[in-house]
Amino acid sequence: MKKNNLFLLLSFSVLMILTGISDSLRGVFLPTFQTHFALSSTQSSMIIMVSYIGNLIFLLIGGKLVDKYQKKPVILCILGIWSAAFLLYTVTDNYWCLLFGMIFSMGASTLLSTTLNILTPVVFLSSPGLIVNLLGFIQGIGTSGSQNMIGRFAENISAWHISNGVMLAVTLLMIAAFLFIRFPERVQTARVVRTSYRETFRNPAFPFLVIIFGFYFIAEHGIMNWMTTYATQELGMSLSDGSMYLSFFFLGYTIGRLVLSPLVDRLGIFRCFGIISTLAAALYIPGILFGRSTILLVCISGFFFSILYPTLVLMVNYYYPAGTIATAAGAVISTATLFDIVFNLFFGTLIDVAGFHNAIYVLPISMGAFWLFYLIFRKAVKPIRETVTEKK
Repeated sequence: MKKNNLFLLLSFSVLMILTGISDSLRGVFLPTFQTHFALSSTQSSMIIMVSYIGNLIFLLIGGKLVDKYQKKPVILCILGIWSAAFLLYTVTDNYWCLLFGMIFSMGASTLLSTTLNILTPVVFLSSPGLIVNLLGFIQGIGTSGSQNMIGRFAENISAWHISNGVMLAVTLLMIAAFLFIRFPERVQTARVVRTSYRETFRNPAFPFLVIIFGFYFIAEHGIMNWMTTYATQELGMSLSDGSMYLSFFFLGYTIGRLVLSPLVDRLGIFRCFGIISTLAAALYIPGILFGRSTILLVCISGFFFSILYPTLVLMVNYYYPAGTIATAAGAVISTATLFDIVFNLFFGTLIDVAGFHNAIYVLPISMGAFWLFYLIFRKAVKPIRETVTEKK
């Protein structure tokens, strides 16, 4: 590997670790925010809801900028916005500042990880599949490791300030590093083939894909954002134990990325997704339904969750013509993000009204709906092409 590409790989790896940490901090510190700011569950859910609004805005607007302009300046701009959010978290101690910052920190994090995943196959032409899975594995280390380590010290707001101060320092170092790293010319000048959103929406696969992605987001992100709070408030665990179980889920998620990824090519996308999603649902649903005695099943389900999202994204390729995939995937994922927004808008209120014990059932119901709609989708809509493996 050329020296410049090696530096790019190292830089991408550090950024993926940072996005993994950034995604996990919100859920780890949610009980701390509730105590420090004296928040109701409804107010707590607002923290998560606005972060997904940030995802929606950044993916819709930022995605166009990534396509239109040179990649290096766009990445530097994203890192600058991200740094400003970390600085806001570090120097302020206010609920409304926290909400405002979530829009930019989580939006920038999501856009950054999406951009890196899009660029990786173009930058590393000789081994794109290996590098994509490697970066996914590295991101999982950032998520799981931070949940376990930071969760041990997350009982007061000063740990939140310190964590974001460290994130700010590393992000500034990465900005400095990117100033001296050269992107390959083909990456800088690449352009996408454009298609109308009307054509994307009219595809019969579109509503099914949105629903499948949407229920998946509720099931996975519900664990990421609420499991620590659920473990402490409903199951009577300490904050460190609750964070530990969450880290186990994402440890399985991280290992699964490496172990299960080869099955996608070996079994075929649709066959593999059907098997893995069934195993994930079979562990996840009873794991939540029966409370503390089965919480380890939820952790184990993380192993099977690991390849569901990237395989879903890959599946879009088989329902849309070549040259329209980026637009289609962006439209599907952005629209499905509305499920996250609506869920977090009402979930906190549901906790206050019905109690955590009853509200948490939304997660296994969503997982069941995700699995059921996938089965209906496979019967109702035929792909415009099959994978090589599944043609045999």
